[in-house]
Amino acid sequence: MVIRVYIASSSGSMAIKKKQQDVLGFLEANKIGFEEKDIAANEENRKWMRENVPENSRPATGYPLPPQIFNESQYRGDYDAFFEARENNAVYAFLGLTAPPGSKPRERVAGRTEGLCIPAVSSPTSLLGNGGYIAFF
Repeated sequence: MVIRVYIASSSGSMAIKKKQQDVLGFLEANKIGFEEKDIAANEENRKWMRENVPENSRPATGYPLPPQIFNESQYRGDYDAFFEARENNAVYAFLGLTAPPGSKPRERVAGRTEGLCIPAVSSPTSLLGNGGYIAFF
């Protein structure tokens, strides 16, 4: 299965450029194979993307904006859906892929998701009062 990300290489919108780079950077960093489909340089890509975004996922006016994400020809979502999946540690499910061996969802403890802890300073004493660690949730 191939993930296809429809982008606009010559977009004048900084917001669109940042969203596109966020999706592509995440896929690259996690070694998830994908193809970029440029709707600005290829009319066929633009037409295909516009025709294959489901009605319920289109904006009220105008056309769907990049990035739009597909698994083969199956629509997976736009940037907002991708962002939500990433925040919920569910990107593989969002993309319709099987998570690689060894990956697991973040653990839930007492009704909240435990995050990553990293050392804040090199010494064991700290003004943080928690042994010198910053917790990300």
